[in-house]
Amino acid sequence: MKKLSGKLRTIWYFDTVPSVLNPLRLILLFLSLCYRSAVSSKNLMYDLGIFRQIKLPCKVISIGNMTVGGTGKTPTVIALAKSLKEKGYRPAVLSRGYGGKARSAVNVVSDGSKILMREIEAGDEPILIAKSAEGIPVLTGPERLRTGRFAIENLKANVLILDDAFQHRRIFRDVDIVILNRELPFGNGFLLPRGPLREPTAALNRAHFVIWRDSARDGCYPKYGEQGIGWFLPVLSVYLKPKDIICADTGNVYPLESVKGKKVCAFTGIAAPEAFKRTIESLGWAVTSFIDFPDHYHYTEADISYIQKRCIDSSADVIVTTEKDGVRLTDFPNFLKDVFLLRVEMEMLPSREEFEALIFERLK
Repeated sequence: MKKLSGKLRTIWYFDTVPSVLNPLRLILLFLSLCYRSAVSSKNLMYDLGIFRQIKLPCKVISIGNMTVGGTGKTPTVIALAKSLKEKGYRPAVLSRGYGGKARSAVNVVSDGSKILMREIEAGDEPILIAKSAEGIPVLTGPERLRTGRFAIENLKANVLILDDAFQHRRIFRDVDIVILNRELPFGNGFLLPRGPLREPTAALNRAHFVIWRDSARDGCYPKYGEQGIGWFLPVLSVYLKPKDIICADTGNVYPLESVKGKKVCAFTGIAAPEAFKRTIESLGWAVTSFIDFPDHYHYTEADISYIQKRCIDSSADVIVTTEKDGVRLTDFPNFLKDVFLLRVEMEMLPSREEFEALIFERLK
């Protein structure tokens, strides 16, 4: 699985070989054309009103992206949910619960008072959102329409945040936000499975705002047209700013400086492991070993033993991973005693105030 994932990412983002010279790329291109046809037909049905959007009796915000993989949706959902709560709204987050084993029509991960499900049931991202956005209900289920109605009727939500829902058009949304990676926002430009795109780039016409996900805080806020996309939309940038590290076992918080000068063994199972590696290297940490697993990976005893061996072989002093990975490690309490989680927070550029002003004006 790891080899297949790595091969696809190479094709999606670094492919310079013409398809005619490679049978695998020809097969992927054929499947991509079939996928494009299906997606375009569905979008046309919605555009013509043949498929009807359903408007729920509250405000709805969607946060999504155009490609498969990580663009920072989860931290953005957390930051937005907190902002809405601070402004007096009663938000609830709706997720599909990818990777979770719960199969009920409506799964209440958190009712806003306490977390009611485990990661194995809910999935890692809903649990991370529930832990990070205290006091805010989080629900999963295969049909967001049903989970949305449940949140309104039973949890008194008056704003719904749809996590990873740009392609889910059944529910009318008041605010549609699309997050794009500043570097290679569309990969090689092909749709799945030949490329990472979920739908043609023309779909961006449906968005109300675009957020560029920057890999570093360099003070540059690219204009929309600079990437050659061609349409005008309000544009903001976000940067995942390292905040601190916490002991995965006790929850004790330590400053980032406490790791400086130590050798680090890092591992992660997220969609963009290279971004995590760049982040920890930017902190001046000496990374002696880096191990990447597939996104949403469920760790086994064998994986834990492998990580520990790599740590010893590289003479590392500290083992570091992400908060999202920490959610998936709760079945290994002894291992957690040796692990630190890097916490990040979403910094809005040029300012959080400007981001909130755009969102709240649209909600009016």
